[in-house]
Amino acid sequence: MANPHFHSPFHFLSFIVLCLVLVQFCTVSSVVLVGLRNHQNHPHHRRPMLSANQSSCALFMGTWVRDDSYPVYQSSCPMIDPEFNCQMYGRPDTDYLKYRWKPANCEIPRFNGLDFAMKMRGKTVMFVGDSLGRNQFQSLVCMISAGIRVGSPTQIFRGEPLSTVKFLEYGVTVSYYKARYLVDIDIIQGKRVLKLDDIRGNANNWRGVDVLSFNTGHWWSHKGSLQEWDYMESEGRFYQDMDPLLALEKGLRTWGRWVDSNIDTTVTKVFFQSISPTHYDPSEWNAGSLTTSKSCYGETTPMIGGGTAHPGTYSDQMKVLETVIRDMNNPPYLLDITLLSEMRKDAHPSIYSGDLTPGQRANPDHSADCSHWCLPGLPDTWNQLFYIVLFFLH
Repeated sequence: MANPHFHSPFHFLSFIVLCLVLVQFCTVSSVVLVGLRNHQNHPHHRRPMLSANQSSCALFMGTWVRDDSYPVYQSSCPMIDPEFNCQMYGRPDTDYLKYRWKPANCEIPRFNGLDFAMKMRGKTVMFVGDSLGRNQFQSLVCMISAGIRVGSPTQIFRGEPLSTVKFLEYGVTVSYYKARYLVDIDIIQGKRVLKLDDIRGNANNWRGVDVLSFNTGHWWSHKGSLQEWDYMESEGRFYQDMDPLLALEKGLRTWGRWVDSNIDTTVTKVFFQSISPTHYDPSEWNAGSLTTSKSCYGETTPMIGGGTAHPGTYSDQMKVLETVIRDMNNPPYLLDITLLSEMRKDAHPSIYSGDLTPGQRANPDHSADCSHWCLPGLPDTWNQLFYIVLFFLH
């Protein structure tokens, strides 16, 4: 029996053409909607997000390019500690805020705070490590806050060793857990003992987290009054001193065993941030020129071209880190920010830190902070790459 809705071949043909048009329209509309959601009408977002072969995108090799649409947020973000808030404490230049990381062989999306909050709905992110982890934690909180609606409720808890920010509208929790060496420090007979074989005291606080990002490095090379321990303990023996690279390896292997034994990487995504460089030696970027300076004070532009190897102490620390990660059963994703950060001699607080007195600011060679990073600033790029790996590559 003929279909009563088609009274002639012409009507049937017209129906088929209409269906094809509708299918094409819906497909194009879907693409447009996805494009709008991911690109947000920003000029840099009209390009492809990543190269066609995502595995070939060398995220951590590239150059810094000027981009006046930066920074993502302002120094008024309430999460920024005084020691990182360079604009608040008198830094006169702003060019260091206007650089965007451009990988050599692919285009990448800007960080999208609303997208991050929606994709992480009901989940937790925790940064674990030293103050460079706190630098990144505060950056991420400010970046998310800048992307969600004004007035969206947040709950902030600043503590020791744990600080937490909850974005209540999305159920997203971002935390920082202070553990400079990752492994435990215990008090034994009034002495601080760095327990190279034990991490349980700290690690009990890392369970049940959806995304963990670890870092350590700088504190392993500190000596004298700067070190946080009186003795190290390894395999039941106590040491007043130990080669810092050997101690780092022992501590990292303890951390690695804990991750392998306690973290289900199908449920929890694990990152390790590579060593963040310092800029106390101008000869590293002023080859051939004479200088008596011993700090990054007065630096206002990135290095051109950047380095090809991890500098000094951090080269050796990176070798240890890479060896430990290679030997793990469930290795973390290495967020290798060392080289791109090495180029940013201009991005440290220098003397523009709320932790310094006027007298200290008058003596940059002894007081300038060339270890941490201004916020807004370089850690925002670390989080942009963290965001890309987490949602587009991981």
